[in-house]
Amino acid sequence: MRPFGRLLTAMVTPFTADGALDTEAAAAVATALVDAGNDGIVISGTTGESPTISDEEQDRLLRAVVEAVGKRAYVVAGVGTNNTAHTVELAKHAEKAGAAGLLTVTPYYSKPPQSGLVAHFTSVADATELPLMLYDIPGRSGIPIGTETLLRLADHPRIVAVKDAKGDLPASIEVIARTELAYYSGDDVLNLPLLSVGAVGMVSVVSHVCSPQLVAMSEAVDRGDLEEARRVNAAIWPAIVAIMTRTQGAIMAKAALELLGLLPNRTTRLPLVDATDEQVSVLREDLRAAGLDA
Repeated sequence: MRPFGRLLTAMVTPFTADGALDTEAAAAVATALVDAGNDGIVISGTTGESPTISDEEQDRLLRAVVEAVGKRAYVVAGVGTNNTAHTVELAKHAEKAGAAGLLTVTPYYSKPPQSGLVAHFTSVADATELPLMLYDIPGRSGIPIGTETLLRLADHPRIVAVKDAKGDLPASIEVIARTELAYYSGDDVLNLPLLSVGAVGMVSVVSHVCSPQLVAMSEAVDRGDLEEARRVNAAIWPAIVAIMTRTQGAIMAKAALELLGLLPNRTTRLPLVDATDEQVSVLREDLRAAGLDA
């Protein structure tokens, strides 16, 4: 079961040099990603700097990406906030704008009890007819989605997948074994381990620069060729380190796209800051070490 395909990129949100939303660049990046092998695009997620994007901008961004690639790929709208009513409203707008699915993160900062998570995610799932992917990332949200909570939520017909960035392989293995939820690795450093225990795909940031390699790695796991999967993972490891560990992922993903000529600039919005020239220089060497032409 791959309700959103094998590989989705958690896409950056391009801005002009003065910080305005650049929907033309967004359409171009989405098109390049689908051409490179992505089955889907996630927009307005953490890597898309969603806390700094207005509701009106999110709508324009979604419509631009749907128009560009919606006939060839799943366009999944990030609608997660720590306000259930606001999240429900964003979900309804995303459905009207043509999204193929929704990504909803654990409500951050508020730290609701697990019963609150069940009520929150159920409210979002009930609000539209779109399939929903839960985003479990306690390092950012403050709390995990507990195993028993996931088992309960798996009974909802529209809660179909989990973007797993919890870093708890035993918990992931248990939910994979006991439900039909489709698990997607949401942490590039754990892509191969999660695929090896039953994840069906990846929602990746590093795929901005190495989508074909990630597809090849996943296909190798499917056919039982773990030696080849390990080889691919090792080959792209410098790019994973460069984008996911040097500083915040969106910062480095934008810098990488600029190096590769896929973005005209690496502009971010505060509180993120643009990659420095020194960081870009190290990034270039890391990408080259991963066999990428930067």
